[in-house]
Amino acid sequence: MNAGLPRWLWVPAVAGFALVLLPLGALASGVEWGRFVELVSTEASRDALWLSLRTATASTVLCLVFGVPMAAVLARARWRGLPVLRALVLLPLVLPPVVGGIALLYTFGRQGLLGQHLEAAGIRIAFSTTAVVVAQTFVALPFLVLTIEGALRTAGSRYEQIAATLGAGPGTVWWRITLPLLRPALISGAVLAFARALGEFGATLTFAGSLQGRTRTLPLEIYLQREADPDAAVALSVVLIIVAVLIVLLAYRRTSPIPGTQLRSSAGVPREIGGVK
Repeated sequence: MNAGLPRWLWVPAVAGFALVLLPLGALASGVEWGRFVELVSTEASRDALWLSLRTATASTVLCLVFGVPMAAVLARARWRGLPVLRALVLLPLVLPPVVGGIALLYTFGRQGLLGQHLEAAGIRIAFSTTAVVVAQTFVALPFLVLTIEGALRTAGSRYEQIAATLGAGPGTVWWRITLPLLRPALISGAVLAFARALGEFGATLTFAGSLQGRTRTLPLEIYLQREADPDAAVALSVVLIIVAVLIVLLAYRRTSPIPGTQLRSSAGVPREIGGVK
């Protein structure tokens, strides 16, 4: 035991670990391991798993593309309306997913705010694979924004200000100072976004439907199998857990201090930060 931890902390910690691990152990004990491969290798299961991995990866990329700039604006901009904007951006964290799906339908559906114009142009989003990606991005984006914004606020702007005084432009500061300092947070935020997208159910079902090979992700397949074949639903649940655990382990093993980022100080002033001298 770590001597730096108060002993009483172990009581709620162990209870919390048990709350998470016991249901997972119970689920694993309910699998018919003798039929496991048979249960998870049906065509519908393979299609659902492959679709989930593809769409979750695509939505994670979109979360990075949109979420990092959003977090930077929320953390660095000076505007009175930012608290309201932040609350709205983080709203999907607390909204029931089905409400998010309805909101997406009213935006991108055939008669939606934007969907009616896209439909006229021959572009249909609702009830397609694209709709799955959009739904996953909608619910996963706040996880990445929250992680990156917190990291930016914790890091402060001291290094960026020093680099600017040394002649670095805003673009150089962003690419060579800010982003390298954010690498651990980027990995953590991307993992959270991927995991949330992989497990998304309500918004996907409402906005994209459940069409095998097109919109039926693994969580939807598990839900359907729960009524038709409970053993298959349990086995597929274990597959989903295994995939999520592997992604998290792989990502967090790669989270480490940034090699090549040196903060050399003379009288307390860094001389070299991320390659800017």
